[in-house]
Order: sequence, then structure tokens, then C-alpha cells
Amino acid sequence: MDVKVSSVAERPDRLRAVFEMADTWPEFVTNDPVGTAHYGRIAAELPQHALFAEDEHGEILAHAFSVPFALDAEGRGALPARGWDQVLLWAFADLRRGIRPDTVSAIAVTIAPRAQGHGLSAVMLSAMRDNARAHGFREVVAPVRPSAKHLEPHTPMTEYACRVRPDGLPEDPWLRVHARVGGTIDSVAPASMTVGAALEEWRRWTGLPFDTTGDVEVPGALVPVRCEAERGYGVYVEPNVWMRHAL
Repeated sequence: MDVKVSSVAERPDRLRAVFEMADTWPEFVTNDPVGTAHYGRIAAELPQHALFAEDEHGEILAHAFSVPFALDAEGRGALPARGWDQVLLWAFADLRRGIRPDTVSAIAVTIAPRAQGHGLSAVMLSAMRDNARAHGFREVVAPVRPSAKHLEPHTPMTEYACRVRPDGLPEDPWLRVHARVGGTIDSVAPASMTVGAALEEWRRWTGLPFDTTGDVEVPGALVPVRCEAERGYGVYVEPNVWMRHAL
């Protein structure tokens, strides 16, 4: 698929179209409170790290957002157990305080439904790496959401992430895309994203009853959602896999 990749910094006129692009994220994922507060800020405050791909007709087919942050700042050093949520918090805290970043973290690669299955995820991941290198960074890290893990919600991520094919590449398709462009697994982020909400919201997001205390398998979820029926809330704590890309 022939596309042109640009940044929002280069093409601010396309910002609205980028956010209006259809996607296939499960609704509960888009209600992570950290993401709700910070994801939209990337294109506004870090537009050089908000990439998008458009076809020859100008239709937006994909976007890839990342954030620079100071991994080697005091009290950090290791990739955080709270993964996606924590790196967003670090990135915007560093931006506010004027702390010089040393690393770029991928935040999301999103492909429009009609463009899926054409290798665009690899194109956007490579573009993100190239963009980080062009801005002087030497490493990209990524709290990866394995694309087939939702089919095995009860398998521990520590076990799932280690599976490899006979050729030595990861069994999971999205982990494999990262590995093919040079990414290596660092660790599991056991609490990368946390979504807690009233049961009424979980019912609306999923169409499931959420009326019995216990673990609930939700389509698209990497692990079960914990339902506390008597208390009226459900909590989803998503594990991701940290991958590192030396540039």
C-alpha cells in the first residue's frame, strides 16, 4: 500500500482528520483515565512525534504517536511496571519541568479498518523509529499490546511473551513486527494500563451483564476484568510487553 508519512508538525492542517480516522480499539481501552487526559496532548504539544499516513487521495489510513521522556532521570532507570500509563505521565511531567528527554516511547500505532492487513503497522513502526533518530534519540521503547493475547486471556503474559516460532521470532504477530525491525523484549509491564469504572459503564462498553462477582472475559481484553458486583465496579489491569529498539 503506497502511503505518504508526515508529522502533525509538518501538516497541522491534517490534525482533525487524524483524530477522526476510524479505528478498532475496544471501547474500554479508550477509557483509561491516563490516556484520556494525555493522549490528545501528544499532537498538540509534541506534534513532531505525532505521525500519520495518507494515501494518494489524502485519506488518513494510519497514525503513530510517541513521546520523548527522560528514562535516566533520578528515580527511574528501569522501564516501569506501570508501562503505558507511567510513560505518559513521565513524558508530560518532563515537558512541564523542562527536563531533557533521552528516550522515545511508542504510545500507539493505529490502522484504519479498511487498511488493516497490508503491512501498515510495520511501516508506521519504522517511521516512528526513523523519526526518533532524526530528532537525535538513540533508543525507542514500546509498551507493546500483543495483538493475539486477547485469544488467551488466562495465559500469564510472562509465559505468552516468551513463545517463539521455529525461526526464533515471537509467536505473537505484533511482537514479531517489532522483532523484525530490531526490537528486543526487555520485560513485562504487569500493570501497563488500568481502567476502573462503574458496572453500568462496563455493561455499556461491552454488552455483557457484569452481574456476578469474579473474573469476566471481555472481547478484546488481554486479561479478564475483575467484577465486584456487590460494590458496583469493575477493574481491568492490562499487562504489556516492554520492547527496546536501539537506533
